[in-house]
Amino acid sequence: MKSLPIITVAVFVLIGCTQKKQENTSFFKLNTADFKSTVKGKETGLYILKNSSGMEAAITNYGGRIVGLTAADRDGEMKDVILGFNSIEGYLKANEVFHGALIGRVGNRVGNGKFTLDGVEYKLPLNNGPNQLHGGVDGFHNQVWGVKKVTANSIVLTYLSKDGEMGYPGNLSVEVTYVLNDKNEFELHYKATTDEKTVVNLTSHPFFNLAGEGNGTINNHILKINAEKYTAVDSTLIPLGENVPVVGTPFDFRNGKAIGQDLGAQKTNAQLQHGLGYDHNFELNPPANGEMFMAASILDPESGRVMEIYTIEPGLQFYGGNFMDGSDIGNSGKAYEFRESFALETQHFPDALNQPNFPSIELNPGETYSTKTIYAFKTK
Repeated sequence: MKSLPIITVAVFVLIGCTQKKQENTSFFKLNTADFKSTVKGKETGLYILKNSSGMEAAITNYGGRIVGLTAADRDGEMKDVILGFNSIEGYLKANEVFHGALIGRVGNRVGNGKFTLDGVEYKLPLNNGPNQLHGGVDGFHNQVWGVKKVTANSIVLTYLSKDGEMGYPGNLSVEVTYVLNDKNEFELHYKATTDEKTVVNLTSHPFFNLAGEGNGTINNHILKINAEKYTAVDSTLIPLGENVPVVGTPFDFRNGKAIGQDLGAQKTNAQLQHGLGYDHNFELNPPANGEMFMAASILDPESGRVMEIYTIEPGLQFYGGNFMDGSDIGNSGKAYEFRESFALETQHFPDALNQPNFPSIELNPGETYSTKTIYAFKTK
């Protein structure tokens, strides 16, 4: 009889240790069960990637979304720097539909929702005024991706975009790999092939705040963009036909400046008025050898977190959170407010299908679309 209390205590200690171990297995306070659902007849889930230095990334195969990504500040404190939700239901109900998602078949806008390929005109369903945006309402962001492979620090997602989906020709097979490497770099590898001539411009749409998701303005972030020109647009954000110099404009980020520094010019600057602030593509300065290069860097001066964006793409869309209105409540219970997040989307130029001066996004059978982007984290 005397041994019973001892055994009981031991059991409680063991249970307590087990619970503590489970609680500490991930930075994210996310319940896997909340991501187990069925969308369009396909199962969704949540996957946590980790590297050796303690960074973590949370991924769901619904839209291939980046749910969360941790990064350390100058004192070593980790915070989630991605705006996200704590369930599939949160994403389905969100006012902003592109949170953290993979974007395709054609990222950015297609003017008037139509284009001509080899003499054939294709009409696309509209979802952004007179234009199609980010592949349409049932673009890649709104699809359940297959999970091909998962390791401790990587996940491979696949999707077959069938001929005619959202108006695009050809069966497009897509594979995207996320890797959280031990250099504190979050890698995105894109590949695609087609059985018929088509068009492809893939990207990813995470919304960042380097102070931590839901932690206030990003207008104090110091942004540097490796671009001499940006894409001037009309009132529907469709390119006017050429990229224009940034010098002498609010779009000059060559030497780095606070995002909010020149937003006061919105009162008189037509381009800022069209985007309700910054929502523009920048023509990057890639090296002649086609290798990866730094497209941009951004610093949160309060935390010291720095993010560098490397790519092989010719363009970078900078969006300053102008359409956020507080209607979305994130995974920490905070509202996502106006200009409290930013997106830096590596890409080919917007409306490239209808702009003869822009690099082509056509893909032929027998060719492989391949591109790569890296978000590298450090402190200052």
